[in-house]
Amino acid sequence: MDKKVIKYLAWGIGLLVLPLILQQFGNAWVRIADLTLLYIMLALGLNIVVGYAGLLDLGYVAFYAVGAFGYALLASPHLTDNFPAIAAMFPQGLHISIWWAMPLALLLAAVTGVILGIPVLKLRGDYLAIVTLGFGEIIRIFMNNLDQPLNITNGPKGIANVDPVHMFGINFSKPHSLFGLEIPSVTLYFYLIVVLMLLTVFICYRLQDSRIGRAWMAIREDEVAAKAMGINTRNMKLLAFGMGASFGGVCGVIFGAFQGFVSPESFSLMESIMIVSMVVLGGLGHIPGVILGAILLAALPEVLRYVAGPLQELTGGRLDAAILRQLLIASAMIVVMLMRPRGIWPSPEHGKSLVRKS
Repeated sequence: MDKKVIKYLAWGIGLLVLPLILQQFGNAWVRIADLTLLYIMLALGLNIVVGYAGLLDLGYVAFYAVGAFGYALLASPHLTDNFPAIAAMFPQGLHISIWWAMPLALLLAAVTGVILGIPVLKLRGDYLAIVTLGFGEIIRIFMNNLDQPLNITNGPKGIANVDPVHMFGINFSKPHSLFGLEIPSVTLYFYLIVVLMLLTVFICYRLQDSRIGRAWMAIREDEVAAKAMGINTRNMKLLAFGMGASFGGVCGVIFGAFQGFVSPESFSLMESIMIVSMVVLGGLGHIPGVILGAILLAALPEVLRYVAGPLQELTGGRLDAAILRQLLIASAMIVVMLMRPRGIWPSPEHGKSLVRKS
């Protein structure tokens, strides 16, 4: 059998049994794995904008929020409880199917991404980072205050009772038995997110090797030269913003269904910085590197809980464990970036890897 087929089979079996092994240590570990997979999808989406097109976007979490709040509004009793007219139109409540929610969130986030892209087309580097950072904060503040005079997002209290995923007759919020083996809700979500993540990886690889991907990389390396070669840089940039944002929107839907609750505090600036850090730490524009960066930064805070606790005891409890954990993460990242400035697993030849293939 081909070595490549054996490698893929090994990865497939590993992903199938991983949640069953983690389950032995408690569902909390499977939950961490679920969120890690979501972060991988988010990092891959941002990699299209930052890694391929070279557009530094610090407001990416806004698209994640758009998807999550979009699904929460259409799959919870919030709107029917607060708007009698909607309650009269939908007496059974708004409970949109996940099959409709994901394409709608994808489209909504993509349109939001294009709207962000239009006014920042001429910006690059620090200026672009500042504007996109502001955009991310505006979306969060907007959702935090949209409870007056009309209660649309319920403000800082967030929206509860969001419907879980219902797919192929399976309610993902309840455990199910398979061949006498009980599969809890978090494990079902793990398998669902794995499928979506593999689809995301496939799309990213196809984009990377496509003419669009090459145009993005040309813009990243030298925008003036790319324009001189006949590439429509304006449309390519808008496409990068839109496609990257669409991944964030789908992740937001899964996050809302998985948590059953969404709040503006889940989409803070720190989340945006973490996602950018995953891309930069792993290796800009390199899919395996981005996946590695996402796994490390999503899992590291949980592992450091076991280090931060004893250190807090040593200081007599004067240091807050959460702050100490952030300090440890920042220190680890500084060390890694000093030793590996292009990321832990960088692209073999940044910006010129496609030359070898051709």
